[in-house]
Amino acid sequence: MPVFAPLMKVSCCRSYGATVIQHGHNIQEAKEYGFKYARDHGMTYINGFDHPDVVAGQGTVGLEILEEVRNIDAIIVPVGGGGLVAGIAVAVKTLKPEVQVIGVEAESCPSFANAMYNKHLPLEPESSLADGLAVPTVGINAVHIAHGKIDELVSVCEESIALSILRLLEMEKAVVEGAGAVGLAAFISGKLPHLKGKRVVIILTGGNIDSTVLGRTIDRGLAVDGRLIKFDVVVSDRPGGIAELTTAIAKSGASIKDIFHERAWLAANVFSVRVRIVAETRDHDHADQFFKTLAEKYAQLSYPDYKPRFNLD
Repeated sequence: MPVFAPLMKVSCCRSYGATVIQHGHNIQEAKEYGFKYARDHGMTYINGFDHPDVVAGQGTVGLEILEEVRNIDAIIVPVGGGGLVAGIAVAVKTLKPEVQVIGVEAESCPSFANAMYNKHLPLEPESSLADGLAVPTVGINAVHIAHGKIDELVSVCEESIALSILRLLEMEKAVVEGAGAVGLAAFISGKLPHLKGKRVVIILTGGNIDSTVLGRTIDRGLAVDGRLIKFDVVVSDRPGGIAELTTAIAKSGASIKDIFHERAWLAANVFSVRVRIVAETRDHDHADQFFKTLAEKYAQLSYPDYKPRFNLD
């Protein structure tokens, strides 16, 4: 595994009796080391997503879906190395060719689309919540098997992945890692509008997410959802200035999570202080109204990380 593999994934594999060797900064580097290690020690290397037997085994997921769910219009599949989507595409298109098979990649490493469009140079994956999909070079077998059988391939951003993890946690009580949540992210980000009103199966492919990463992801999802906001405001540094600000925030229905003061680097007069606040709001509408109300009271108010849904002027 790469050196940055989730701790939960590493510890779970070790608990099953595996000897886990961590090498390289991404799956490609770990794979290359695995080849060398197998050769040097007289072992057999089994590709985790491109071996034909692995692809066939992953295709049974498609068989189970067809057996358990009737009248399916589409199946949404996370795509990394390509083995899962290739196997499912073969199974589903053989039995029910009318069912759409749609692959979803992370925008940080769209390797499968890169390979499908005849650009076989490996990508340099960026850090992503969907670390399980960050494969610089997809499987050759997977690409050939899936050719002509995938109806659509889309990519999703980090913000929509974070929001999907939050939605699954809150609404389905399910802990799903970033790589497993990209299917829902495609809907949240509006990438598949033609499937509205259709019967769709979204495959959630894993729950290997570290507790610390989950905490940061929840905060990121809350920010995307307009439920966690950050802003700077300049107020009077005389007695009562901060109290007046916090009272205004409380009356608006927001809750202060963190507050910081900055005096030394403020261009205004010495009797003013810049206050940076992280606060919790109910949703985008509440956040919009909150900033509108606060702007009427304070002239120097800024919120560069928040994008209002409506004109607040």
